[in-house]
Amino acid sequence: MKRNFLFIPIVLFLLSCSEKKQEADIPNEPAEENMVVLTPEQYKNAGIDTGSLMQKSISSLLKVSGKIDVPPQSLVSVSVPMGGYLKHSNLLPGMHVNKGDVLAVLEDVQYIQLQQDYLTLKAQLALNKNEYNRQKELNESKASSDKVYEQAKANYESQLIAAKAAEEKLRLIGINPNTLTADNISKSIRIYAPISGYVSAVNVNIGKYVNPNDVLFELINPDDIHLALSVFEKDVDKLFIGQKLVAYTNTHPEKRYDCDIILISRNLSEQNAVEVHCHFDRYDKSLLPGMFMNAEIELNAQNATVLPSDAVVRYGNKQYVFISKGNYAFEMIEVATGSEEEAYTAVSIPDQLANQSFVIKGAYNLLMALKNKSED
Repeated sequence: MKRNFLFIPIVLFLLSCSEKKQEADIPNEPAEENMVVLTPEQYKNAGIDTGSLMQKSISSLLKVSGKIDVPPQSLVSVSVPMGGYLKHSNLLPGMHVNKGDVLAVLEDVQYIQLQQDYLTLKAQLALNKNEYNRQKELNESKASSDKVYEQAKANYESQLIAAKAAEEKLRLIGINPNTLTADNISKSIRIYAPISGYVSAVNVNIGKYVNPNDVLFELINPDDIHLALSVFEKDVDKLFIGQKLVAYTNTHPEKRYDCDIILISRNLSEQNAVEVHCHFDRYDKSLLPGMFMNAEIELNAQNATVLPSDAVVRYGNKQYVFISKGNYAFEMIEVATGSEEEAYTAVSIPDQLANQSFVIKGAYNLLMALKNKSED
């Protein structure tokens, strides 16, 4: 009897092991929620077509961002050396001006005083010059003392220095001393454009008093305006001078601007990024310094495993493709996608699935059928 009792546990143990072995031998079947089976009629209506993975040379796209920048020599702040009241200006932001154009007219009594001082000094200088020449001749003939001659010389040179200083002050406020006479003394001065470009800012209005340290206008020379992009260190070696890219703003992403890379910085920021400077092929006056932009840089083409872009569907922020399992059955698997070019998308597929038949048309219809199945 005891032998029979011992035999029963052994048999049960062997049966248990056999069941586990059989379970282990069963191949892993796809999860039920990722499978969809169609009827022949559904299959026909879905317009499904299958194909294999392909190898194709496809360019990768590097997406970066940055902002519009202007070098110091191309961004000019216009101010007046001497304060005054703004009498006239018709500038508006966005207007184009040429170098030498009149930007504004200012008035102040000090302008009159400066012109008066210069003409008075100029008249006195002529008198001192004649006296200096007379004393020089007298000194050479011993008709006057050296002291008198030296005093005349000092008076003349002091007057000459004062006149030259007043002359430069007039030039500083835009008045030509060579054409200034007592008959054309003016209470106003003109502010001229130092460069050709666009008006980016107007900070004054008619009748306002401006101080010497006030910025009246800001001008931009569009020839040197550029886009400064921030590129991470790991991507810098993929870029080169002259490389083409396309930039666009967040507000108008449909409007694209062609650019060329003109400078790649060698200094790393705290975020392990370098600054890449790009020149616009064609300037748009709506692009202002400090404006943020996105950019897409097309890198050199590389061989990649691809599927038609219609084969890839998005669901729940993930990318999926469908594999044909036969008998109108399809399995949805998650994939990692890369660059897209000419209606083909680079995909990362496990090696064990590389020889499978993939749905290249009608994938979206399969996704809808799978979603409807999960909702039932």
